[in-house]
Amino acid sequence: MGILNITPDSFADGGRHFNFEDAIIRAKEMIAQGVDIIDVGGESTRPGAERISIDVELDRVIPVITELQPLGVAISVDTMRSEVARAAIGAGATIVNDVSGGLADKKMAHLISTNSTTQYVAMHWRGHSRDMQDLAEYKDVVREVRDELEERVTELLKAGVDPERIILDPGIGFSKRAEHNWELLRNIDRLALLGYPLLVGVSRKSFLGEITGTASPEDRESATIALTTELARQKVWAVRTHAVKAHKDAISVAEKLER
Repeated sequence: MGILNITPDSFADGGRHFNFEDAIIRAKEMIAQGVDIIDVGGESTRPGAERISIDVELDRVIPVITELQPLGVAISVDTMRSEVARAAIGAGATIVNDVSGGLADKKMAHLISTNSTTQYVAMHWRGHSRDMQDLAEYKDVVREVRDELEERVTELLKAGVDPERIILDPGIGFSKRAEHNWELLRNIDRLALLGYPLLVGVSRKSFLGEITGTASPEDRESATIALTTELARQKVWAVRTHAVKAHKDAISVAEKLER
């Protein structure tokens, strides 16, 4: 899953693809490199980020999705808002990647239940960016994340969402400190026992910089590739990444060794 941030303030590439033309150029680059899904997001969820209005989010993502839809690659919309998700589905998105797992907008589950071909990624989430790191308190992070994801699944099923269309994400970096991220990554197999495909997003995140001594997100790419290789070995459904080709290559090597 290739990341396409239509934002001026995302932590790793904020502003680089904010312009419509630049966003389309970047998307076509990812397609040429073999991306399977392009995840289009118009609202930054980095720690401390302030929310934008629905109108601003719609203006950022819908023209890009509309332009990409004919190009034959799966489009995901990265949004917590059912109104944005509805418009994105209408424009051609087939996946809704909701970092709040439906908690930020109670209408999201109903929307997904009424769109029979839309896949839904429910991420582990405890609060919005402005205060999410204050909520990073756990006694057993793996058990608590697993249980809270299971609660989200229960609510989605009650709303009528087809279980075959649910994908889970442990929410690396969201309401979690570095040690929590590592513990979750060491125990991906325990999360997989929930029985749903897993999406994992670790690309260039700050906890990687803590072990590599790199302050710049772009300098964390090699560490991210190392995790992609391990996650491919564990057969997660997808990794969400800023750089496509290097991660495609890493997955190919992991799959070749497995065979």
